[in-house]
Amino acid sequence: MQSLQKQDITSLPDARKVPYTAKPYNRRDPNVWDVLFCDRSIPVDLVAKAYMLRDLQNWTRSYLLIPIKVIANLLLAVIMTVKRLLPFQFSAYTLMHRTAAFFLNNFVSPEACYLIVRHICIGSNIVNFLIDNGPDPQIEKSQLYPRTVSDLADNAFLEHDLILYNFVWDYNQAMLTNPNWLHAVKKRGINYDSIQPVQVEIDFDKRRWLRILDLESAIELFKVFYSLCLTSDEFARAVLSLQLDENFGIYISEIIGSSDWNHVIINRHPLAPNSPFNAARDLFLHGILSEYLYRYLELQKQMNNV
Repeated sequence: MQSLQKQDITSLPDARKVPYTAKPYNRRDPNVWDVLFCDRSIPVDLVAKAYMLRDLQNWTRSYLLIPIKVIANLLLAVIMTVKRLLPFQFSAYTLMHRTAAFFLNNFVSPEACYLIVRHICIGSNIVNFLIDNGPDPQIEKSQLYPRTVSDLADNAFLEHDLILYNFVWDYNQAMLTNPNWLHAVKKRGINYDSIQPVQVEIDFDKRRWLRILDLESAIELFKVFYSLCLTSDEFARAVLSLQLDENFGIYISEIIGSSDWNHVIINRHPLAPNSPFNAARDLFLHGILSEYLYRYLELQKQMNNV
């Protein structure tokens, strides 16, 4: 595991510059963010980690997140109660996604936007890696690779959830019909073709004065609109998808032959669904866990010289 914990800045793909500048270290007054950036105990892409730490230092997280959570959960309670009592259900996918893109482009920090777009892309790469090395390589692969925030307007969030659920269904159906699949994968070797650098295009130079919200605050606000624009069952399905992190961790462990990193997964037990009022926090953690998993696969690819 020691070799998996190292990532030299000079070894980053395409000589990417890490957008994080540490302050001179003060042993009597350590800067917590600089220490966390320096720490390599859990592997994570350095560029993504830099944006995570910049997002965590956003003033809106310190001053607005708690009141936003209170307001968002009150609104969520009203929406969920009313929608459950209505004799009909309704959805508005196009409105939801166009509003999300507008909201992100105009009110959310570039760092948070970068992490959101990147998350959709690495999710597709992880699914495609499992298909390449799973019981049936003919399962339909994900083609969902947004590059900009505006690309998310094309039903990206809904498609992301559907891709996850359809993959789990197809993957498990294929395991039933091909019980010896893992032996065949071990014999031929692991295919890392789907573990590729992710391309995200976010303009960090033009900072509008309203583009201030940190990632978790933005998720808290948008979960309210998400619940409004989906049916009750669709919203519950979206919330539960966050607990599939454990399932994907097990799938990866079977293929790699190691569960050394699985301790970092804390979104677990989909048979015990979490409260939708915790959905924003679960989604925030889901993004971090996905980054951990993807960097682990990148380092495995490097170790195998693929």
